[in-house]
Amino acid sequence: MAEMHGAGAARRVTGPKEILANAQSRYEVTRADLPMHCPMDGMSLWNSHPRIYLPLEESREARCPYCGAVYVLKSDE
Repeated sequence: MAEMHGAGAARRVTGPKEILANAQSRYEVTRADLPMHCPMDGMSLWNSHPRIYLPLEESREARCPYCGAVYVLKSDE
């Protein structure tokens, strides 16, 4: 489940619900969200950028080269 931080921090994403594209600067994601890509499922693509896959499995953090959003893989607890 992805968690958004910033202006819409109270919103949680649990499925293909609409997510505002490029609205946040940091997203916390779980292994269930892998393989991670930006924009995420549920984001409107018409006002975003091409989909790019981000390698979170090893570094646990990656930055989208298009929009600068940071994706952080949450610990398995």
